[in-house]
Amino acid sequence: MSVTTATDSAAALGPLLRRITGDEKHGPSAHSTLDVLWVLYDRILRVAPDRTDDPERDRFLLSKGHGPAAYYAVLAAKGFIPQTWLDDLAGPQSRLGHHPDRLLVPGVEIGSGSLGHGLGLGVGTVLGLRAQDLTDPRVYVLLGDAELDEGSNHEAVAYAGATGLGSLTAIVIDNRSATHGWPGGIASRFTVNGWSARTVDGRDHDAIEAALTAHDNHRPHVVVAVVAPKE
Repeated sequence: MSVTTATDSAAALGPLLRRITGDEKHGPSAHSTLDVLWVLYDRILRVAPDRTDDPERDRFLLSKGHGPAAYYAVLAAKGFIPQTWLDDLAGPQSRLGHHPDRLLVPGVEIGSGSLGHGLGLGVGTVLGLRAQDLTDPRVYVLLGDAELDEGSNHEAVAYAGATGLGSLTAIVIDNRSATHGWPGGIASRFTVNGWSARTVDGRDHDAIEAALTAHDNHRPHVVVAVVAPKE
């Protein structure tokens, strides 16, 4: 099987990313998510610019809300927002802030930026969909590894596993930035609470796609995407 790598997303998104200025300090945070975001929107998510309010759509929640440049670039590439918006990040008339705003940016499901909230919101979204008898949509939450130091995430992991939220997928970007880490690696933090898990090269598009589709629909699923330089 051919391996699709970061080259593809770089070619598609590079020119768009270069239009976004004013948040260079969060550049590494944004670029670490680039390939996972591209695979999600190019191959996985059942959502489109003309169905952002469709009850049957999949939901994507960006919990890793710092440095959203890659997210904005992907939304522009897929037609959710005009590409011209990328030229004015956080300007007086801009819809694109340093943290995404669901009321201003089409396709954005939550306002994010305060780390530790996204996975709990994902759990709540799954429960809300279930209450409306919407069983087909999946909920995907993108987190950073350091964000897992927040206790709210531990509670969300434990609750989702204990209640078998099979339509929930978490994606953790592992760039080795967590202060505490986890014995046995990040995936074990989830599997000990009843989740299924895959750990992949966070730049290998085919591997990311395979991992994202490896859920069994009976328990929550996590994909750990490793983007840290090899030692």
